[in-house]
Amino acid sequence: MAERRRRGYSVHREILDEENVDEMAEKSDSKPSLCEKFKNSMRCSGPRFKSCMLGTFPVVSWLPRYSIRENALGDLISGISVGIMQLPQGMAYALLAAVPPVFGLYSSFYPVLIYFIFGTSKHISVGTYAVMSVMIGGVTERLAPDSNFMIWDNVTNSSIVDTFSRDAERVKVAAAVTFMSGLFQILLGLVHFGFVVTYLSEPLVRGYTTGAAIHVIASQLKYIFGINPVRHSGAFSLIFTVLEVCYLIPKTNIGTLVVSIVTIVGLILAKELNAYLSKKLPVPIPVELLGVVIATIISWQVNLKERYAVDVVGLIPSGLEPPVFPTASLFGQVIGDAFALSVVGYGIAISLGRIFALKYGYKVDSNQELIALGLSNSIGGIFQCFAISCSMSRTMVQESTGGKTQVAGLLSAVVILFITLWIGTLFENLPKAVLAAIIYVNLHGMMKQFMDIPALWRSNKMDMIVWVVTFILTVLFNPDLGLAAAIGFSMLTVIFRTQLPKYSLLGQLPDTDIYRPVEDYNQVRQVPGVLIFRSSATLYFANAEMYQDALGEKSGIDITKILSAKKKLEDKKKRLEKKIAKKAKKAAKKAAKENNIDMEEEPERRVQNDIATIEMAPEPNPDLPRAIILDLSPVNFLDTVGVKTLRNILRDYGEIGIEVILACCQTGVVDNLQTGGFFNDKVTKSCLFSSVHDAVLHCQSDRTHSQDKEIIATHF
Repeated sequence: MAERRRRGYSVHREILDEENVDEMAEKSDSKPSLCEKFKNSMRCSGPRFKSCMLGTFPVVSWLPRYSIRENALGDLISGISVGIMQLPQGMAYALLAAVPPVFGLYSSFYPVLIYFIFGTSKHISVGTYAVMSVMIGGVTERLAPDSNFMIWDNVTNSSIVDTFSRDAERVKVAAAVTFMSGLFQILLGLVHFGFVVTYLSEPLVRGYTTGAAIHVIASQLKYIFGINPVRHSGAFSLIFTVLEVCYLIPKTNIGTLVVSIVTIVGLILAKELNAYLSKKLPVPIPVELLGVVIATIISWQVNLKERYAVDVVGLIPSGLEPPVFPTASLFGQVIGDAFALSVVGYGIAISLGRIFALKYGYKVDSNQELIALGLSNSIGGIFQCFAISCSMSRTMVQESTGGKTQVAGLLSAVVILFITLWIGTLFENLPKAVLAAIIYVNLHGMMKQFMDIPALWRSNKMDMIVWVVTFILTVLFNPDLGLAAAIGFSMLTVIFRTQLPKYSLLGQLPDTDIYRPVEDYNQVRQVPGVLIFRSSATLYFANAEMYQDALGEKSGIDITKILSAKKKLEDKKKRLEKKIAKKAKKAAKKAAKENNIDMEEEPERRVQNDIATIEMAPEPNPDLPRAIILDLSPVNFLDTVGVKTLRNILRDYGEIGIEVILACCQTGVVDNLQTGGFFNDKVTKSCLFSSVHDAVLHCQSDRTHSQDKEIIATHF
């Protein structure tokens, strides 16, 4: 490090303004037109067609080169492990989506196959996901509530819910919203809208998933306590649901509650043991699967449903459902929910995909990921699946057990297919409370995200505010409305940051060409007679007025007051001129009558002799700088208001004898100035400099000094 400090460099060149740089670098003005860009994008060649096909079907590019020796064993173990996890999670998350558990198995099969063909990530495990499931559950219960399926039971002489018809309708709603979300993702992928995920910052995503986890907890309380609260929807539905549950707690089914508590405690202890033995075991213990098997056997032997009225999964049909196109009449009612699902599902999947791509050194195509997820959801909707995304827990298992490609995902789908076709019926006696307990235990990772708050408080308070506000909005509103409100708030924080930037006066580090804010550094000094001003944000309509105010405040120049005083002085001089001219004219007429003097020549001479000559001060005001340099390095674009603001600054300060110079303009900013009409016969690119130091040297040149020393006189 010391050796680096001793090194130096020396550059000898002329002071260069923007015109000189354009001439030396031979700036090209030729830009392809929109028509030419369109023609180039539509041209097809052999290599381009091959690249397009390999990009559309990524499996074709890597599967023929698949190394059985290096990858097969790890993918086999990983695929079986993830497939075993998919069974209990798929059934449990189906409860969140308010559809029969078997449809969770379908959602763990068809979309995985589609993603295997079209996906670009090698490690993520797609399938059911808690946040997506609870969002779908909100839609299905809103459009197919229990109240729409009440029938009269002659045995009990009371109204009961026709669960068969209700579940059939909810499956249709889930398939419709899933199909629509897939279409949105495909459309966004085709128009290369993958960058939309950039609007989902990490604090926003983590705050949102934590808030959605609270909705998941509330939605499963009825299975934990064995009660039947009325499900509310819309804003503040979570609060109403919790109040309803609290009201029904005295009616808790003790048998269901005991099953829930025992399952939760057992799963937590087993997971802790799993974590303790993780380094000694080749594969993790399938805790959820063991819990499901043990609970099913106990429920079957003890007959929990008949003896203790514990709600069980019920009929699980063997085999696969035939494809059915979703009900088109539902599309209009779920379009908003479908768009929210498409954004949330893509945001979570691409975030995890990029993490593992960075870790293992490959690239994930964001637009192709949109298409892959869109096809998984749209085709899955035809096969009555509900929307899927990427699960962090399954992805970690897939990666930790040796999975290196999506062959592991394909094998997990084969495991689910085997279970669905042959052994799914064995789980008909599984208590739903066990599935709810599995959901609760799997949410511990999301609950740990509350630790983000103190960490963000120390690192970036604005990100912490985004996290907290996103969490609150998601909890108070439904996850879809909460997401929209959170994105809106996040965008507002960006606007507020650009509206309230840091304005600084720059000084020079002695004997260098480095300029830093004088308030932040003790050794930098302001250049005598030159004021260097910089804003930390771009200049556009939202902060243009504040930019001018900050310039006046930092420079100590009340430009409005000075211009107003100058205008009053000029008006006074004009009135004095008219008064003197009028008196001279009268005196000339009087003298002509008396002395018979020629009226055409003598009055003019006398008027000129009688008019006062008012000289301006030979020395400029020492309190004012000779020049102001605007450092525009943080500015990445200028709108019409920004261009007008710079034009006004140049004009106003120029009227009081202060030269205004722009420095560090990016090429796009120069183009904005050109198209915005900033330049004219008097204002050229000679007032633009590539660096602050060039601008300072220009201000200190002999030419500038000679101009400053001229005596300006105004004759009246």
